[in-house]
Amino acid sequence: MRVLKIGPGKKPWRKWGPYLSERQWGTVREDYSPDGNAWDYFTHDQARSRAYHWGEDGIAGISDYMQLLCFGVALWNGKDPILKERLFGLTNSEGNHGEDVKEYYFYLDSTPTHSYMKYLYKYPQAAYPYEDLIATNKSRNRKDMEYELLDTGIFNEDRYFDVFVEYAKQSPDDILIQISVSNRGPEPATLHVLPTLWFRNTWTWWAGTPKPSMKQITGAKGVQIVSAVYADLKERFLYCDGDVPLLFTENDTNNQRIFGTANASRYVKDGINDFVVQGNLSAVNPDKTGTKAAAHYQLNVGARTTATIRLRLSDVAPAAMGGPFKDFSAILETRKHEADEFYESITPTRVTKDEALVMRQALSGMLWSKQFFYFDVDKWLKEHGDDPMKRGGGSMRNGDWFHMVNQHVISMPDKWEYPWYAAWDLAFHAIAFSSVDPDFAKQQLDLMLQAFFIHPTGQIPAYEWNFGDVNPPVHGWATIFLYRTEQAMKGRGDLDFLKRSFAKLMLNFSWWVNRKDRFGNNLFQGGFLGLDNIGVFDRSAPLPNGGTLEQADGTAWMAMYCQNMLEIAVELAANDPFYEDMALKFADHFLWIAHAMNQVGPEGMWDEEDGFYYDVLRLPDGTATRLKVRSMVGLLPLCATVVIEPWQRERVPTVTATLKERLEQMPELRKSIHPTGPAHLGYAERGIAALVNPERLRRILTRMLDEDEFLSPYGIRALSRFHADHPYIVNVNGQQFGVNYLPAESDTGMFGGNSNWRGPIWMPVNAMLIRALLSFYLYYGDSFKIDCPTGSGKLMNLFEVAREIADRLTAIFLRDRSGRRPVYGGTEKFQTDPEWKDYILFHEYFHGDNGAGLGASHQTGWTGVVAKLIEIFGQLDGTQFLNAGKTGAFAKVESDTEAGVPVGPLVSESSD
Repeated sequence: MRVLKIGPGKKPWRKWGPYLSERQWGTVREDYSPDGNAWDYFTHDQARSRAYHWGEDGIAGISDYMQLLCFGVALWNGKDPILKERLFGLTNSEGNHGEDVKEYYFYLDSTPTHSYMKYLYKYPQAAYPYEDLIATNKSRNRKDMEYELLDTGIFNEDRYFDVFVEYAKQSPDDILIQISVSNRGPEPATLHVLPTLWFRNTWTWWAGTPKPSMKQITGAKGVQIVSAVYADLKERFLYCDGDVPLLFTENDTNNQRIFGTANASRYVKDGINDFVVQGNLSAVNPDKTGTKAAAHYQLNVGARTTATIRLRLSDVAPAAMGGPFKDFSAILETRKHEADEFYESITPTRVTKDEALVMRQALSGMLWSKQFFYFDVDKWLKEHGDDPMKRGGGSMRNGDWFHMVNQHVISMPDKWEYPWYAAWDLAFHAIAFSSVDPDFAKQQLDLMLQAFFIHPTGQIPAYEWNFGDVNPPVHGWATIFLYRTEQAMKGRGDLDFLKRSFAKLMLNFSWWVNRKDRFGNNLFQGGFLGLDNIGVFDRSAPLPNGGTLEQADGTAWMAMYCQNMLEIAVELAANDPFYEDMALKFADHFLWIAHAMNQVGPEGMWDEEDGFYYDVLRLPDGTATRLKVRSMVGLLPLCATVVIEPWQRERVPTVTATLKERLEQMPELRKSIHPTGPAHLGYAERGIAALVNPERLRRILTRMLDEDEFLSPYGIRALSRFHADHPYIVNVNGQQFGVNYLPAESDTGMFGGNSNWRGPIWMPVNAMLIRALLSFYLYYGDSFKIDCPTGSGKLMNLFEVAREIADRLTAIFLRDRSGRRPVYGGTEKFQTDPEWKDYILFHEYFHGDNGAGLGASHQTGWTGVVAKLIEIFGQLDGTQFLNAGKTGAFAKVESDTEAGVPVGPLVSESSD
């Protein structure tokens, strides 16, 4: 079991946090089916009765950093067939656009250490329409809109409860909990509120593990107390305000209900559910002991009034506690005030009130999306009867990843739809986290490179459905970004972080070169690379003609990876000359990739006629064809751009001289990249390494900034709108394949059907393009201007273009002149209702024409990058940025937000 590492004199403020999943059912970890159908093997209907193996889930939940002891809120409106203990959603086969949560909940606030957190769940007063949601969505096809909870009419006349859950830490192990229930309806209504404490079931799955215990103990009048004892945790006490009954059961599977076999104990996981909903008095333990307990509050809440419940989860025993609620309000208000001060300190003074709201909720969503992720792959494989160490073993899913033991708090893309980490998502999470908690951001990048994560071959794991899949190699970029951010904030960077990252990234870079450059010609494959259905074919599957797809995006990512590693090596070489050779290696490799990618002719990725990059389909007979789809694939070569400051050249004169000699010896290499060297210095004598030369840059930008192609009112589309009237069709072996513009959900089942790169706007790749534009601006200054939008006659420098795109992305979430937020499209409740319109959802992607949110609704993971855009463009103008002197765009510069950042319980350093 991992030990929480805390530096001298530091308190473990992050020991408790929102580390509970919001969906453990339907995950690969819990799948023990013979066919690998995770969704159908462990269903939502079973979740209330079946003990999980690898983790726990709940509503507005928290746990310790090892998820041994968990707390969440269960609800019952008196009409539902089951307790509302966890969020409901459709599985991949039930939804007409794939899996989808069908609840309304919001992450409203959190400090980096979770010293204060706030969550909102909207709970209908009528019976929750489980069957209606399943049946109606199943009856719709992929061209139809999704059937949402609001569409059922269950929120009509505001007959629902707003359930606000707040946490405030008095100390790292003393947590105040306030639950406020607001009846928004026109009549009084009853709500059962069951704050629930339970132990993750470890005793069933690991032989010899002692079973923890809970029991009711005597407290002062008007206070009920649950004592929770576990070998690896100090005794905890849940203090419940009021003379409220306590219900106890065991967190064990109800075998009778699930499997038709006898139960090991009379009291099982769904005992509290059966007691409250079915009135089964014998379902809970009258001796008031167990491994799961809930306080049963029954509130009759008047029309448009609020009732409040107070609890305290603490390591302080009753004898020492005194009155657990005497200082409750003061502590809660203090932590709220500190949270306000913290966000004021990191929010640029130039941003609007609405922008500040979006920024705070985006970052709070990031902080709420942490989850304890436990998965011992070797144990899981052996439990399936597949021993990877035996000859012929390891044939099951992830059979090649038996070395993995993931047992950490990790940032999730979305704790319901994607309650598992994804490698390239995590890089963007780190960028957003750099605004509030750079230490946690660095730790997250570190994790993926540790021995229990990275494959012995050097591959970084993708995600639990297939760790061996391939994500874009953006880990190096995130690493140097975090280093530069900390350098700007503190005056020095974390060289130890940079050094240990560089060594592991070398392994990963080598894996890419050896595994994804099939013909050794510096043109890379890679598969779907996170862009799912963007291409003509499923790029992760064998091509229908037996050919090979040389990918413009995969090759561009690798060119950028070279630049990232070069920059890291140069930084390290300032302290250790050993890294000079490494810097030269990556400079060389960038030149080889650039030369291969930029070659002219029918087999090259660059199309001179169109002024755009395309994937190349190489057939078994050696012939090659460019697949002329105007997509994000052809824009990503812009991202392989890095600015070289004069002080960087001065640090490694040997590298500079050797590289100059190389280009003189092989002038054909110079022709394939942006002009560089002493004769081509830019603003402030900066150099540049870029895949595209000035002419290609202008031609690509002309397409990218064309509102009839890529430029949407809300950012850059993943596919050109040109394909709405001109679908791209290709015939292969008598089969016809095509790509057309789809600004909303996908109309195919490729990759589950709940992800679409054929027209919508995706925040992470937009952020990469903005970074590229800012890098080019650092080099060109005001000497390079272009029409933005194309044909408008409005000339902008590249900083202004970057800001224009950032403003369009941010506008997705902001109120427009009519007071509407584009993210909510035509959903009137969210647009006009005062109890809805200022709660922001950060979706996975957005409609290419109107900005409406699509896909996962709580993917603050990478959509949270919008907070970074608000921060950057709220801090400085083009002149300030141009003269900042920091390497690379997105580096944090000095501003009026730097001073006065609170310390102590808000940002106290400790390890998760």
